[in-house]
Amino acid sequence: MSERRTRTARPRWGTHLVLLLGGLVMVFPFLWQLSMSLSTQAEVTSVPPSWLPAEPQWGNYPAVFEQVPFWNQFLNTAAVTGARVIGQLLLCALAGYAFARMEFRGKNLLFALVLSILMVPYQIYLIPQYDIIQELGWLNTVAGIAAPGIFSAFGTFLMRQHYLGMPRSLEEAARLDGASPWQTFWRIMFPLSGPALSAVAILTALASWNDLMWPLIVATYDDRTTLAVGLSSLQGQFTTDYPVMMAASFMAMLPLMILFIVLQRRVIEGLAHSGMKG
Repeated sequence: MSERRTRTARPRWGTHLVLLLGGLVMVFPFLWQLSMSLSTQAEVTSVPPSWLPAEPQWGNYPAVFEQVPFWNQFLNTAAVTGARVIGQLLLCALAGYAFARMEFRGKNLLFALVLSILMVPYQIYLIPQYDIIQELGWLNTVAGIAAPGIFSAFGTFLMRQHYLGMPRSLEEAARLDGASPWQTFWRIMFPLSGPALSAVAILTALASWNDLMWPLIVATYDDRTTLAVGLSSLQGQFTTDYPVMMAASFMAMLPLMILFIVLQRRVIEGLAHSGMKG
């Protein structure tokens, strides 16, 4: 028994080495991006490439604000992302709870229709959505950019799977105490859905922060669009200032990196427990 415990306690160097190499492979693009953002144009385009700048060019970061209205685009992106995250957390949680716990006519058919949205290419919705936003007078506004993304079929599916895995004794106890279905959801089920809600939040934030096509269509003014469109405008037709582009990309990526680091445990827990039931 003691030999078995000793063998188990020994570090698995092979596993650790593989994980370390995998981590380095994943981190390398970010380190390379940071190095390029501090390099000169000649160093970035040199062959073979210069892995480290001879002298850090910190001026590439202030140059971003001279070429694009970065702060306006950052605030627009944050507002759009916040609106989409809040909308999906509420709507997907409500819809997921209804599909998981409530009985009503046509529930399975309606859920199948919701899932069918995942099979339809996003580009098919562009023209109808644009017509609706134009009729509402929401062109070049945060509301117009955010509106199509406040509901998600995948988020609804994820929340449904999560609620299917929760014990029914919680609802039965609430029902015995005289709680209505709305009170049961809002006071008991919703607060206990932290991991699944965190997963929906981070996935929605990633998709919204990186969304390019819809803001490019709806917002035509530089100071009313999002960071994804602003970054794409830094690429010229004939020449591109790659150090400035990398600096802008790094600054745009930093908030999401911080968000994922803060929520990564809850995101992994939510994905692990939400997709296995059904």
